[in-house]
Amino acid sequence: MEAYNLVSFAGIFILLGIAWLFSANKKQMNWRLIGWGLTLQLCFASFVFWFPAGRQFFLGINSAVLKILSCASAGSEFVFGRLALPPGMTNASGETSLGFYLAFQAFPAIIFFAALMSVLYFFRIMPLIIRGFAYLFTGLMRVSGAESLCAASNIFVGIESALTVRPFLNTMTRSELATVLTAGMATVASNVLAMYVFMLQNEFPTIAGHLVSASILSAPAALVMSKILLPETDTPETLGVHIQPSVNRENNLFEAIINGANSAIKLIVGIAALLIAVLGLVALLDLILGGVGGSINRLFSIHVNWTLKGLLGYLFYPVTLILGVPIQDAWEISQIIGERAVLTEVTAYQDLAGLLTKDILMHSRSAFICTYALCGFAHVASLAIFVGGIAALIPDRKQALTVLGPRALLAATLACLLTASVAGTFFNQSSILLGQ
Repeated sequence: MEAYNLVSFAGIFILLGIAWLFSANKKQMNWRLIGWGLTLQLCFASFVFWFPAGRQFFLGINSAVLKILSCASAGSEFVFGRLALPPGMTNASGETSLGFYLAFQAFPAIIFFAALMSVLYFFRIMPLIIRGFAYLFTGLMRVSGAESLCAASNIFVGIESALTVRPFLNTMTRSELATVLTAGMATVASNVLAMYVFMLQNEFPTIAGHLVSASILSAPAALVMSKILLPETDTPETLGVHIQPSVNRENNLFEAIINGANSAIKLIVGIAALLIAVLGLVALLDLILGGVGGSINRLFSIHVNWTLKGLLGYLFYPVTLILGVPIQDAWEISQIIGERAVLTEVTAYQDLAGLLTKDILMHSRSAFICTYALCGFAHVASLAIFVGGIAALIPDRKQALTVLGPRALLAATLACLLTASVAGTFFNQSSILLGQ
């Protein structure tokens, strides 16, 4: 496996080179930021995967998340009964699970985690943790306090992270705004992370720990890729300044729980509507592509997969090899990584779970790298959500946000791939993977 690790290590610099090729200002590189961003990623990955203390920390995080999720199941089982039981589980009455249902198992977990995060914010625990990460980024990487705080917030929350720097949004430079968008799309919120754990925990027992480490790794990766694609040419208002999160604290604990749960309901409705609309439209597009592409295949005696997933698989196939995915699994993984760009990470993780269930992948390394590559909101639908959400806070900057959006989506995609490449660099068969 050492050869594949070297491929992943080389992939880090290839991805940085790709970002540089698309940079808006190739001569204005913040080398300190790039150097420290990579150093933070490599140090954290080596700690988690190579050192016994890091492995114990990782396994502790994984166990804690799974135990918290089991608590989340208590409410959903009361409401939905057997439908809420994860695959392979049996309730107190001796009833067995009916299988995995996104609506009855994963969605309730989002509600629970949103309420839990709201409670942690109420007791000022989460702002303290976020400030710790933000101080690290600001001090080492020479970026503004506002974008550091936003990047740190995105390790734990989603679009709400913009609210932590709301007083500074309207005066941010274009580069800072691009970083805010990139950080949002390169990471995943903790409440949505719970949904992915439900999808994969049977086939991938340590998935919770890997998703947490991926979210942490992606925060500095987002800063690196954003600043390469759109380097800072102005002077940010909060450059080198440590700022406090702007958080509206509820009046009491029960109000915090209610607000957290209600916000999760809106998120669930949005996810469900998005999946219904996007998957339906993609099915229609595949029908059209299949008809046209089938005629082309017969006319030229070729064999091309004319589905959207297949075409995106061709596009991401070289990237998949760069990440260090073994060639035997590269085609399957490239399709999953490619489809995330359009079909969202929810569908991609479901397809990864399907590959693991059917035992299609020949190397556990492939699932490992794919898990890290998918851990982010880097897709077209998320771009609309983040641009629209932040534009609602600063309507005067709407035009700038819409222009920066596509560049931020590219930066977020490269950040997720960079995280996967770093993880692949430190992979070994004795790693805490698939329960080993």
